[in-house]
Amino acid sequence: MAPETENMLDLIGAEEGWSCLDIGCGPRGITDLLSDRVGSAGCVVGLDMNAEFIKHASASANSNTRFVQGDAYSPELAPGSFDLVHMRFLASTAGNAERLLDEAIRLARPGGFVALQEPDATTLNCYPPHPAWDKLKSALLGAFSGVGADLELARRLYWVVKQSVLEDVQFRPFIIGVRSNDSMVDYLPATVESLRGTVLDLRLLGEHELDTLLAECRHHLAAPTTSFTMYTVAQVWGRK
Repeated sequence: MAPETENMLDLIGAEEGWSCLDIGCGPRGITDLLSDRVGSAGCVVGLDMNAEFIKHASASANSNTRFVQGDAYSPELAPGSFDLVHMRFLASTAGNAERLLDEAIRLARPGGFVALQEPDATTLNCYPPHPAWDKLKSALLGAFSGVGADLELARRLYWVVKQSVLEDVQFRPFIIGVRSNDSMVDYLPATVESLRGTVLDLRLLGEHELDTLLAECRHHLAAPTTSFTMYTVAQVWGRK
Protein backbone atom coordinates (compact mmCIF):
# COMPACT_ATOMS: atom_id res chain seq x y z
CA MET A 1 0.00 0.00 0.00
CA ALA A 2 3.04 2.29 0.12
CA PRO A 3 2.47 3.87 -3.34
CA GLU A 4 -1.11 4.75 -2.42
CA THR A 5 0.03 6.25 0.88
CA GLU A 6 2.68 8.26 -0.99
CA ASN A 7 -0.06 9.63 -3.25
CA MET A 8 -2.06 10.71 -0.22
CA LEU A 9 0.97 12.40 1.34
CA ASP A 10 1.61 14.20 -1.94
CA LEU A 11 -1.92 15.56 -1.92
CA ILE A 12 -1.62 16.62 1.71
CA GLY A 13 1.67 18.33 0.92
CA ALA A 14 3.81 16.66 3.58
CA GLU A 15 7.33 18.00 3.21
CA GLU A 16 10.75 18.53 4.72
CA GLY A 17 10.75 19.87 8.25
CA TRP A 18 7.32 18.56 9.24
CA SER A 19 6.59 16.92 12.58
CA CYS A 20 4.49 13.79 12.04
CA LEU A 21 2.74 11.26 14.27
CA ASP A 22 1.64 7.75 13.23
CA ILE A 23 -0.87 6.49 15.82
CA GLY A 24 -1.24 2.72 16.08
CA CYS A 25 1.89 2.25 14.00
CA GLY A 26 2.41 -1.40 14.92
CA PRO A 27 5.91 -2.64 14.07
CA ARG A 28 6.52 0.29 11.69
CA GLY A 29 3.38 1.65 10.03
CA ILE A 30 4.13 4.47 7.59
CA THR A 31 6.93 5.94 9.70
CA ASP A 32 9.57 5.09 7.09
CA LEU A 33 7.64 6.96 4.39
CA LEU A 34 7.20 9.95 6.68
CA SER A 35 10.86 9.86 7.71
CA ASP A 36 12.02 10.13 4.10
CA ARG A 37 9.72 13.10 3.50
CA VAL A 38 10.47 15.23 6.54
CA GLY A 39 14.25 14.74 6.39
CA SER A 40 16.76 15.68 9.06
CA ALA A 41 14.94 18.93 9.79
CA GLY A 42 11.72 17.10 10.65
CA CYS A 43 10.72 14.41 13.11
CA VAL A 44 8.45 11.37 13.15
CA VAL A 45 6.85 9.68 16.16
CA GLY A 46 5.31 6.23 16.03
CA LEU A 47 2.84 5.39 18.82
CA ASP A 48 1.60 1.93 19.71
CA MET A 49 0.48 0.18 22.89
CA ASN A 50 2.29 -3.08 22.05
CA ALA A 51 5.73 -3.16 23.66
CA GLU A 52 7.05 -5.79 21.24
CA PHE A 53 6.06 -3.67 18.24
CA ILE A 54 7.82 -0.65 19.74
CA LYS A 55 10.96 -2.71 20.42
CA HIS A 56 10.98 -4.09 16.88
CA ALA A 57 10.43 -0.70 15.25
CA SER A 58 12.99 1.09 17.41
CA ALA A 59 15.73 -1.37 16.46
CA SER A 60 15.84 -0.04 12.89
CA ALA A 61 14.52 3.49 13.34
CA ASN A 62 16.02 6.38 11.38
CA SER A 63 17.68 9.19 13.32
CA ASN A 64 14.66 11.47 12.86
CA THR A 65 12.20 8.84 14.11
CA ARG A 66 11.31 7.63 17.58
CA PHE A 67 8.76 5.14 18.86
CA VAL A 68 6.79 5.46 22.08
CA GLN A 69 4.46 3.09 23.85
CA GLY A 70 1.09 4.55 24.65
CA ASP A 71 -2.69 4.37 24.45
CA ALA A 72 -4.17 5.82 21.25
CA TYR A 73 -7.19 7.06 23.23
CA SER A 74 -5.04 9.02 25.70
CA PRO A 75 -1.46 9.39 24.45
CA GLU A 76 0.89 11.33 26.68
CA LEU A 77 1.96 13.69 23.92
CA ALA A 78 1.79 17.46 23.82
CA PRO A 79 -1.36 18.83 22.16
CA GLY A 80 -1.02 20.90 19.01
CA SER A 81 2.49 19.67 18.27
CA PHE A 82 2.23 17.83 14.93
CA ASP A 83 1.89 18.99 11.34
CA LEU A 84 0.37 15.62 10.44
CA VAL A 85 -1.37 13.01 12.60
CA HIS A 86 -2.05 9.74 10.79
CA MET A 87 -3.93 6.53 11.62
CA ARG A 88 -4.24 3.42 9.45
CA PHE A 89 -6.55 0.46 10.21
CA LEU A 90 -6.82 1.65 13.81
CA ALA A 91 -10.28 3.18 14.14
CA SER A 92 -11.79 0.15 12.40
CA THR A 93 -10.14 -2.40 14.71
CA ALA A 94 -9.88 -0.53 18.02
CA GLY A 95 -13.39 0.92 17.85
CA ASN A 96 -14.86 4.33 18.73
CA ALA A 97 -13.65 6.11 15.61
CA GLU A 98 -15.03 9.46 16.74
CA ARG A 99 -13.05 9.43 19.98
CA LEU A 100 -9.83 8.50 18.17
CA LEU A 101 -10.43 11.26 15.65
CA ASP A 102 -10.95 13.83 18.42
CA GLU A 103 -7.66 12.77 20.00
CA ALA A 104 -5.83 13.03 16.68
CA ILE A 105 -7.24 16.53 16.16
CA ARG A 106 -6.11 17.52 19.66
CA LEU A 107 -2.55 16.50 18.81
CA ALA A 108 -2.43 18.34 15.46
CA ARG A 109 -1.27 21.96 15.40
CA PRO A 110 -3.61 24.67 14.06
CA GLY A 111 -3.31 24.43 10.27
CA GLY A 112 -2.00 20.88 10.52
CA PHE A 113 -3.58 17.77 9.02
CA VAL A 114 -5.27 14.64 10.32
CA ALA A 115 -5.42 11.64 7.96
CA LEU A 116 -7.05 8.24 8.29
CA GLN A 117 -6.93 5.10 6.15
CA GLU A 118 -9.62 2.52 6.93
CA PRO A 119 -11.00 -0.61 5.21
CA ASP A 120 -14.20 -2.00 3.78
CA ALA A 121 -13.67 -5.76 3.92
CA THR A 122 -16.63 -6.63 1.71
CA THR A 123 -14.35 -6.37 -1.34
CA LEU A 124 -12.03 -9.09 0.01
CA ASN A 125 -12.98 -11.53 -2.75
CA CYS A 126 -11.17 -14.08 -4.88
CA TYR A 127 -11.72 -15.46 -8.37
CA PRO A 128 -12.31 -18.21 -9.21
CA PRO A 129 -14.48 -18.48 -6.09
CA HIS A 130 -13.60 -21.18 -3.58
CA PRO A 131 -15.47 -22.46 -0.48
CA ALA A 132 -12.31 -22.38 1.65
CA TRP A 133 -11.79 -18.70 0.88
CA ASP A 134 -15.41 -17.89 1.70
CA LYS A 135 -15.28 -19.69 5.03
CA LEU A 136 -11.99 -18.10 6.05
CA LYS A 137 -13.31 -14.68 5.10
CA SER A 138 -16.40 -15.28 7.25
CA ALA A 139 -14.17 -16.35 10.12
CA LEU A 140 -12.03 -13.22 9.71
CA LEU A 141 -15.04 -10.90 9.75
CA GLY A 142 -16.58 -12.82 12.64
CA ALA A 143 -13.41 -12.64 14.70
CA PHE A 144 -13.16 -8.87 14.34
CA SER A 145 -16.86 -8.18 14.85
CA GLY A 146 -16.75 -10.43 17.91
CA VAL A 147 -14.39 -7.98 19.60
CA GLY A 148 -16.28 -4.87 18.52
CA ALA A 149 -14.32 -3.96 15.40
CA ASP A 150 -15.87 -2.46 12.26
CA LEU A 151 -14.16 -3.70 9.09
CA GLU A 152 -16.63 -1.72 6.98
CA LEU A 153 -15.67 1.66 8.48
CA ALA A 154 -14.49 2.93 5.08
CA ARG A 155 -18.13 3.28 4.02
CA ARG A 156 -18.87 5.97 6.60
CA LEU A 157 -15.40 7.37 7.22
CA TYR A 158 -15.88 10.52 5.11
CA TRP A 159 -19.14 11.23 6.95
CA VAL A 160 -17.45 10.74 10.34
CA VAL A 161 -14.64 13.15 9.51
CA LYS A 162 -17.05 15.70 8.04
CA GLN A 163 -18.80 15.85 11.43
CA SER A 164 -15.56 16.99 13.07
CA VAL A 165 -13.94 20.44 13.18
CA LEU A 166 -11.57 19.56 10.32
CA GLU A 167 -11.84 21.70 7.19
CA ASP A 168 -11.36 20.96 3.49
CA VAL A 169 -11.99 17.24 4.06
CA GLN A 170 -10.79 15.05 1.19
CA PHE A 171 -11.81 11.52 0.20
CA ARG A 172 -9.76 9.07 -1.85
CA PRO A 173 -10.57 5.33 -2.00
CA PHE A 174 -8.33 2.66 -3.53
CA ILE A 175 -8.22 -1.10 -3.92
CA ILE A 176 -5.31 -3.49 -4.47
CA GLY A 177 -5.38 -6.62 -6.61
CA VAL A 178 -3.26 -9.67 -5.71
CA ARG A 179 -2.08 -12.63 -7.83
CA SER A 180 -0.31 -15.87 -6.98
CA ASN A 181 3.16 -14.34 -7.42
CA ASP A 182 2.48 -11.20 -5.38
CA SER A 183 3.84 -10.71 -1.88
CA MET A 184 0.43 -10.43 -0.22
CA VAL A 185 -0.93 -13.68 -1.65
CA ASP A 186 -1.08 -15.31 1.80
CA TYR A 187 -2.92 -12.40 3.39
CA LEU A 188 -6.22 -14.11 4.23
CA PRO A 189 -4.86 -17.47 5.45
CA ALA A 190 -2.06 -15.81 7.42
CA THR A 191 -4.40 -13.29 9.06
CA VAL A 192 -6.96 -15.92 10.04
CA GLU A 193 -4.14 -18.10 11.35
CA SER A 194 -2.92 -15.22 13.51
CA LEU A 195 -6.46 -14.98 14.93
CA ARG A 196 -6.65 -18.72 15.64
CA GLY A 197 -7.33 -18.26 19.35
CA THR A 198 -10.21 -15.84 18.74
CA VAL A 199 -11.66 -17.94 15.91
CA LEU A 200 -11.69 -21.04 18.11
CA ASP A 201 -12.91 -19.23 21.24
CA LEU A 202 -15.85 -17.76 19.33
CA ARG A 203 -16.50 -21.18 17.76
CA LEU A 204 -16.43 -19.73 14.29
CA LEU A 205 -14.53 -22.82 13.12
CA GLY A 206 -13.29 -26.03 14.70
CA GLU A 207 -9.56 -26.62 14.94
CA HIS A 208 -9.43 -29.46 12.40
CA GLU A 209 -11.73 -27.56 10.04
CA LEU A 210 -9.56 -24.46 10.33
CA ASP A 211 -6.39 -26.37 9.46
CA THR A 212 -8.10 -27.99 6.47
CA LEU A 213 -9.44 -24.68 5.17
CA LEU A 214 -6.06 -22.99 5.51
CA ALA A 215 -4.40 -25.70 3.42
CA GLU A 216 -7.16 -25.70 0.78
CA CYS A 217 -7.18 -21.91 0.50
CA ARG A 218 -3.41 -21.71 0.13
CA HIS A 219 -3.49 -24.37 -2.56
CA HIS A 220 -6.15 -22.39 -4.44
CA LEU A 221 -4.23 -19.11 -4.12
CA ALA A 222 -1.08 -20.75 -5.48
CA ALA A 223 -2.77 -21.42 -8.83
CA PRO A 224 -1.47 -18.96 -11.47
CA THR A 225 -5.03 -18.23 -12.63
CA THR A 226 -6.29 -17.18 -9.16
CA SER A 227 -6.51 -13.55 -8.09
CA PHE A 228 -8.19 -11.60 -5.35
CA THR A 229 -8.98 -8.05 -4.33
CA MET A 230 -8.03 -6.65 -0.94
CA TYR A 231 -10.11 -4.32 1.18
CA THR A 232 -11.29 -1.13 -0.37
CA VAL A 233 -9.33 1.45 1.63
CA ALA A 234 -10.76 4.91 2.20
CA GLN A 235 -8.21 7.67 2.70
CA VAL A 236 -9.82 10.68 4.36
CA TRP A 237 -7.99 13.75 5.59
CA GLY A 238 -8.65 17.33 6.59
CA ARG A 239 -7.00 20.45 7.99
CA LYS A 240 -7.36 21.67 11.58
